[in-house]
Amino acid sequence: MEFKKKLLALVAVSSLSVSMAACSGTNKPEAETPAANNNAQPSAAAGEAGALTPEAGAKLVIWESKDERVFTDEIAKLFTEKYNIPVQIDEIAPTDQVTRLTNDGPAGVGADVVVFPHDHLGRAASAQLILPNDSFAEETKKNNTDNAIQAVTFNNTLYGFPRAAETYALYYNKELVKEAPKSFEDVVAFSKTFTNKDKNKFGIMWETGNTYFNYPFIASTGGYLFGKNGTDKTDIGLNNEGALAGMKVYASLREILPVKSGDINPDIKRGLFTAGDVAMDINGPWELTGYKKALGDKLGIAPIPAIGGKPAVSFSGVKAWYVNSFSKYPNAAKLFAQFASSKEAQLLLHKNVGSIPTNKEAQEDPQIKNDPIISGFVTQFKNSQPMPSIPEMDSVWNPLDSALTEVWNNGKDPKQALDTAATRLKELINSGKKQ
Repeated sequence: MEFKKKLLALVAVSSLSVSMAACSGTNKPEAETPAANNNAQPSAAAGEAGALTPEAGAKLVIWESKDERVFTDEIAKLFTEKYNIPVQIDEIAPTDQVTRLTNDGPAGVGADVVVFPHDHLGRAASAQLILPNDSFAEETKKNNTDNAIQAVTFNNTLYGFPRAAETYALYYNKELVKEAPKSFEDVVAFSKTFTNKDKNKFGIMWETGNTYFNYPFIASTGGYLFGKNGTDKTDIGLNNEGALAGMKVYASLREILPVKSGDINPDIKRGLFTAGDVAMDINGPWELTGYKKALGDKLGIAPIPAIGGKPAVSFSGVKAWYVNSFSKYPNAAKLFAQFASSKEAQLLLHKNVGSIPTNKEAQEDPQIKNDPIISGFVTQFKNSQPMPSIPEMDSVWNPLDSALTEVWNNGKDPKQALDTAATRLKELINSGKKQ
């Protein structure tokens, strides 16, 4: 295909500059029901790329982040060449787009295609701000990993066109750690030879009071936040037997990291790791540029070590394209979202901004396989769970952060701490409050 030739040629010459942002959830807004503005209907063969007929005179506005616009400029140019549809790109941070669309969508001035982290999907879909990914649903499901599809699905409806993943993994200093640890037992064994609190040297460090980074100690051994793949607010599993088993491992690690949770923050950890005073760090791709600059070839990436004999299950986020339900050109918008999330598009995105692909073929492509850093994140992403996108997720952080702090700092019994967190979470959900 001409498109693939042009796109792969662009991939080959694009430069790498990593810039990824962590996801964050917000409250569900109120919005009016979309008007009956979607007159154009998909063709019967819409599952095949190019079979969906764009509206006559279509022109598109795309919202994109400043950091990733270099990719969207290129993909938009290729899209225009193929479909003869003009594309305008406006710079708006992905984490701000649902809030912006809440007002701009009904007013008819929102972008036709938006991009945001999947943990904003619940409020966007509940407010009817976006259209389902129906025309390309089967193709999207076939081409992307199951957890990516789960992330961009809400109330059993597929909405998103996945384009990139995000999770955290184990950074390690190859000069200090000759082989990445396979389990936390290995981490403990190494740390006993390296940690020296008096000299501020530690075998491993992570944000011990932050639920986001400690989810592996809940999920790896069978715990969970909400049932039915994070969609059932009435089924809370953060204090079941599996979660307790993982939390016991977490509590035991205080021996090798004798630092209060409040004394570990991103700045402190970053300084210690880049100076060689911390040998391993559990962190995300947003630290990659600085870590590579500081450590160069000494920097390694590996999956998070196994917990309780089970592969570590991290939280993941998926950034995806979505079509504005108020768009005048929904067919053209869907074509763009599909075009800009294909295997070739995801490889171009990786080359331009260092992203982690969700497309299964892209993950196996030599471009990714031969990148030891990104392939390390891909391996961890394959064993991750999407952060729940239901509004009740906002109520999780305070109770569970508090439980982690009590266990880590004060030696509270893990069962008591988790039971308290679960009770508090149920109270917050029932009351409709966040904290």
